[in-house]
Amino acid sequence: MIKNASPRLRLALFVIVLMGMVSLFGDIVYEGARSVAGPYLLVMGASAFTVSVVAGLGEFLGYGIRLISGYFADRTRNYWVFTISGYLLIGAIPLLVFAGSWETAALLLIVERIGKGIRSPSKDAILSHAAKEVGRGFGFGLHEALDQVGAVAGPLLFSAALLLTGDYQAGFALMAVPFVLLVVALVAAWHKIPEPQILEERVEEVRQTDEFPRVMVPYSLFTACIMAGFLVFPLMAYHFKEFSIVPDIQIPVFYAIAMGVDAMVALAIGRAYDRRGIGVLFILPVIGTCVPVLAFSFGYLGALLGTILWGAAMGVQETVLRAAVADYTHISKRGTAYGILNTVYGAAWFAGSVTMGMLYEFNISLLIGFVAIMQAGGFILFHQFVRKMNGGGIPRWG
Repeated sequence: MIKNASPRLRLALFVIVLMGMVSLFGDIVYEGARSVAGPYLLVMGASAFTVSVVAGLGEFLGYGIRLISGYFADRTRNYWVFTISGYLLIGAIPLLVFAGSWETAALLLIVERIGKGIRSPSKDAILSHAAKEVGRGFGFGLHEALDQVGAVAGPLLFSAALLLTGDYQAGFALMAVPFVLLVVALVAAWHKIPEPQILEERVEEVRQTDEFPRVMVPYSLFTACIMAGFLVFPLMAYHFKEFSIVPDIQIPVFYAIAMGVDAMVALAIGRAYDRRGIGVLFILPVIGTCVPVLAFSFGYLGALLGTILWGAAMGVQETVLRAAVADYTHISKRGTAYGILNTVYGAAWFAGSVTMGMLYEFNISLLIGFVAIMQAGGFILFHQFVRKMNGGGIPRWG
C-alpha cells in the first residue's frame, strides 16, 4: 500500500509516524513515572486520599488548560509553539531525582500534566490534518499504538531500575535519556512539516446548525459520566501495594501490560470506527464498570484482569474520542474543539477521582457502586447520543 501511495498519503503517514515517535519517547518518561506515582508518594508519606487528589488534580489541570491552549493555538495558528513548549515540560520528571518531600514530588508530577495540557490540542490538530488522508480512526489509532510502545517501555525501564537499585531516584534519573531523544525527534518533526495545515484539503465550510449543539451536549455528558466513573491507575496501584496484592517490582510491569493492551486496542478500534462509526463507543461503560470490581475484589488475578481492561478502555478513549472530534469540527476550530471536549474529560476525571479517593478510605464497596452508577448513566446518555446521530441528519464539518 505504501509503495503505490500518492506523495500526499506518504507525507501524511510519515508525519503520523514521526509524531508517534515523539509521543513514544515522551511516554517512556512520563508513563514510567506514572506507573510508580502511587507507591512513590506512599513511600514519601502521602495518604491514599492525597494520591487520588494529586492524580486527579494533575489530570484536571492537564485537561482544563487545553481549553485555553487550544483556543490560542487556533487564534495564533502557532500549533508548533504550543506543541514544543508543552513537550519540554516533561523535563519535570527527571527532576524528581531531587524531590525531598511528597509535596515537591506532587508539584513536579502536576507540572508534567500541565505540559500535556499545553501541547495536546495543538498536537491533536496536527495529527487530525494528517489523519484525514488515511482515515481518522486509523490515523489516531496508529499514533496511539506508537505512543503506547513508549508507555510499555517506560514502566519496564523503571521496573528494571528498581530491580537493580531498589531506589526510585535511579529510575527518575534514567528518564533523562529518553527526554533528550524526545527533544531531538520533536525538532525533526517541526522541520519536516512546519505548516501542518497543508496536509488537509481546504473545503467549503459547512454552516453549523441548531442540531450540532443538540448532539454535542449528550456527547459531552456521556464523556463526563464515563470519566467520572473511571479509575486512575495510581489509586489502583496504591491498593495493590497497601494490601500486598502485587509485589512492588511488578506494579510497573502491570502498567506496562495496560499500555500494551492500549496499543493493540487502539489499532483495532480505530479501524472499527472508520468502518462502523461512533457506535463502537458502547464498549466503554461496560469495561469501566468491570475494572474496579476485578481490581479490588479478586486478588492477584483480578488485579491483572482489571489492569488489562483499564488499558483497553484507555485505547478506546484515546482513539475514538479524538477521531470523532476531528470528524465533526471545522479545520479552523480544531484546537478549540479539542480543548473544550478535553476540559470536560479532565474535569469529570478529577471530580470522580476525588470522590473515589474518599470512598476508598471509607468503604471500597461504595466506590464500586459509584462507578457502576456513573457508567450506567454514561450508557444511557450514549444511547441518546447515537439516536441523535442516526436520526438528526447531523452534518460533518470539514
